[in-house]
Formats: sequence, structure tokens, C-alpha cells
Amino acid sequence: MKVGVPTEIKTDEYRVALTPAGVRELVDGGHEVYVQQGAGMGSAISDEMYEAQGATIVSDAAGVFGEAELIVKVKEPQPGEVAMLEPRHTLFTYLHLAADIELTRALMGSGATCIAYETVEDARGRLPLLAPMSEVAGKIATQAGAFVLEKPLGGRGILLGGVPGVAAANVMIIGGGVVGMNAAFIALGMEATVYVFDRNIDRLRELDIALAGRADTCFASTLAVEERLPEMDLVIGAVLVHGAKAPHVVSRAQLALMKRHAVLVDVSIDQGGCFETSHPTTHTDPTYEVDGITHYCVANMPGAVPITSTYALTNATMPYVLELARRGVRAAVASSPGLKLGVNVAAGQVTYEPVAEVAGVSYQPVDGALELVPA
Repeated sequence: MKVGVPTEIKTDEYRVALTPAGVRELVDGGHEVYVQQGAGMGSAISDEMYEAQGATIVSDAAGVFGEAELIVKVKEPQPGEVAMLEPRHTLFTYLHLAADIELTRALMGSGATCIAYETVEDARGRLPLLAPMSEVAGKIATQAGAFVLEKPLGGRGILLGGVPGVAAANVMIIGGGVVGMNAAFIALGMEATVYVFDRNIDRLRELDIALAGRADTCFASTLAVEERLPEMDLVIGAVLVHGAKAPHVVSRAQLALMKRHAVLVDVSIDQGGCFETSHPTTHTDPTYEVDGITHYCVANMPGAVPITSTYALTNATMPYVLELARRGVRAAVASSPGLKLGVNVAAGQVTYEPVAEVAGVSYQPVDGALELVPA
């Protein structure tokens, strides 16, 4: 199969979807790999490093899309990339379609088969392709929150860990999944006072053990969150509903309960955001203020550390890329129930029910849609 890797063009995105090691695996398997010139530069991977492992360097994205059958990316396709998609293409990338109806409809119009990293599941119902970036995002969320809490950045002017004689900052993490746990690890390492909220008691028990009892684990009722907000300096939103739009866990009215210039970091922004007042920002312009509360809502947080993120992501995606290249999308999906859950759009139909519901379009089961995909 011909596999294409275009340069990521989303604002402040420096990751790349394939490393030289991935090229080597594909080439050794008899596949052809086309990499856009400069695609790896943001992750310190040169064109020569790709060529040394057998890739063909292509001057522009049009050349990549023109040659390849399987397009491997990091972020959702931008309008110019969507325009290059055809029914013969399989697109494998993060999509987050529940938060982007316009993109959903555009991908339907392309006729391409679109597989979302974030809805692929393993045998235990976990999200193996979301997990590595969730680990990175969780750690960045605390780092970014600590930075933005500094007065010149719009925060309260408080040091996360305090000093002897001066209390540490209070950090609330809403959502105890991979993001929340990693955010808590870093916050505890910086010696903050940490509260982790979740609605799953079993998960809270796991976190209590993982965090060695150093953080307070709290059941995330609306009242419990509301009662704790006035004490918080930093609130990290880490709520995930598989493939669906994130619920709002802090309303605009509740901002009035918080300290002036407290900081909200919304890691759920890719899925629409879990604070009512959230909207996507970029690494270039990461913050804004609403009702005296500083918001940090960067939609591609792991893109700030592309060397770490690229290798962490491709370690997870590579087995799936190899399977798609070796067997083709129909056979690969038929043999893997977890990969089947990743198919969000195929043959002009939405094949992931939560996305169909949000987009207001009819849901088509994956098997039926794939029958219409060109062989």
C-alpha cells in the first residue's frame, strides 16, 4: 500500500504522524511511504532521516495526497486538506468530530474513510491512541497552569508549591482519567495541594492508591465542585466522554464564586470544552479572561513538546498503521473490533453514533458503509 504523511498545518502544530522507525517498518513490509518535504522538522526529524529508511520525499501536500491511499496525520484535516481527500483514501488521525459539525459534513462529502485515533479501543475498552497524548496533555496542563498563575501572565501571582511559611496553591482536577492522573502527578510534584474529582468511585480508589494518598479524591457532584471552587487557584478540566462532546462541569455563573484571576485550564477543549466559558486558543495566544478568571484552552497542548509527543504517539499508532497498510481498511476493521470503533465516517456516512447524534445526521453501522468503499 502507498502511505502518505503530510506536513501538519494547524496553527502551532509541530508533530508529525510517522517517525523514521515507522517508515522502516512499512518499507520492510513492502509498502511505499511518501513524506511531505519538511514534515518532520518540527520534531527534529530531517528529510534525510526519512529517505535513509526508504521514504520518498514529496514537495507538497498535493503530491502526498495524490500518491497515497492511506493518509496518516496527527490533527484533524484543515479545509485545504479535506479538499484533497477522495473516496479511495483512508484517513487515520485525531478527528474530534463531536466538537466540529462543519468538519464532519465536509468529511462526509469527501467520500473518504476517516478513522479517529480517539475512538479506537483496546480489548479492555481503553483508548490506546488517545492515552499517550492524554499523558502529555495532563502534564502540560499543570505546567501551563503554574506558569499562567504568575501575575505577568494574568494569574493571581501565586507559586504553585508555596514556600516555607506561605501556603501552596490549591489545585482542583475535574476528571480522574489519564489526563487527570498525570496532571495530579505533576501538581503533587510541584508541592501543590491537590483535589481530584471524578464520578467513578472505583476510579477514585485507584487514584488514591496511585497517588499514594497525597491528593484528596472527591466524588464530583455538582454541589461538591461548587463548594470547593471558592478555595481554588487552579482548576484543570479533564473530562472525557468517549467520542462525544464534553459536558460542562463549571458554568459561567460559578465563575463568580472563584478568586479573581484564578486559572482554568481546559484539556477537554478538543471535545468542545468542559467549562461553559471555554473556546479554543493557540500556543501563540493561549489565554483570555472571562469575568475576572483567566482561561487557558489550547486545543493541541501536546504540540508544544513535539519531540516527546511525536514519538509517544507513533509508538501507539504504528501497529494500527501497519495493519491498515497490510490488510486494507475493510479487512483490518473486520478483524479488529477496537479499530472498527475508530471509523467515524465512511462512504459519505457517519459511522460513529455519538458523532451522528451531535451532527444531526443519520447513523450508518460501519459494516454497511464499508461495503460501499472502493476496494
